[in-house]
Amino acid sequence: MKLGDGVYGVQFHPEVRHTEKGRLLLANFLFKVAKVRPTWRVEGLAERLIEEVRGRVPEGEKALVAVSGGVDSTTAAVIAKRALGDRAVVVFVNHGLLREGEAEEVLAALRGLGLNPIYIDASERFLSALKGVTDPEQKRLIVGRLFAEVFEEVARSDPSIRWLVQGTTYPDVIESGAEPGADRIKSHHNVGGLPERLGLGVIEPLRYFYKDEVRRLALSLGVPEGIALRHPFPGPGLAVRVIGEVTEEKLRVARRASKIVEEELRRAGLYDRVWQAFAVVGDDRWVGVKGDRRALGYIVTIRVVESEDGMTADWARLPYDLLQRMASRITSEVPEVVMVTYAITTKPPSTIEPV
Repeated sequence: MKLGDGVYGVQFHPEVRHTEKGRLLLANFLFKVAKVRPTWRVEGLAERLIEEVRGRVPEGEKALVAVSGGVDSTTAAVIAKRALGDRAVVVFVNHGLLREGEAEEVLAALRGLGLNPIYIDASERFLSALKGVTDPEQKRLIVGRLFAEVFEEVARSDPSIRWLVQGTTYPDVIESGAEPGADRIKSHHNVGGLPERLGLGVIEPLRYFYKDEVRRLALSLGVPEGIALRHPFPGPGLAVRVIGEVTEEKLRVARRASKIVEEELRRAGLYDRVWQAFAVVGDDRWVGVKGDRRALGYIVTIRVVESEDGMTADWARLPYDLLQRMASRITSEVPEVVMVTYAITTKPPSTIEPV
């Protein structure tokens, strides 16, 4: 609808992938009504972002660069490293909530990019703080608070560290309710979670980028496809894929089951065709039979979705034989599990991660 001279409005979301003809509507407005020229390419922004970071950090000051090994934080780290050189202090914190073998994989990948991170194993600290906590929002807030405490300790060790570089993206900002008019869906640890006492200026070179744009930018910067095209993994890690209290047993179940899901997708040649794929475990139990004996075990839910930017998502229509292989392996290789289900709800009304 036209609201006035040169002002148009809509009462839906044409920008999301699942809105029928939404992109056509935006294209018609931009190129036919507003007469915008389609010359913008995210791949051409790398040097500008590097210069912006360089311009923010004065000579003699350093920036702590928080990195998890995902495409967002790794891309931000590459930008910071090229802008600041040795004044970019890259830090990788293991919070004990990573996927199977992830800490070793991340360290190898970051070193391969020349980032040479400081590695901090804070697993016991995070898991102790999460003990007994079941509320989803509280779990996210605790993880955010502890990240800030670790960063504060690193910054105190070197007074020249005056800045913090993060890989925050636009969906993080929107879901955290950090933009005017946006409701808080879930708190993201890297949005509005830093205490003032930290005393660091925050630099977020990717704050207004979507994931698909970050991936293209990453590839243009020379980030390997293995990182650039890797499935998104939440900052709070498996804490948001374990429903209820985070325990060592449930973490072990979630890790092994998720690894099986990823392995089977790769074997079927489908890993790179879906947005995210993982397993969820909660507190509910199901009676089963293992070795001709009664077994009371966990219910694992497989979640595989298709998306372009994470703002909306649809469940992946996987072949039945592939789902059967996943379920059979999980129930046979993860002793604590007797039942496997498959999530078939879109985002919205659901979110991709359960917590």
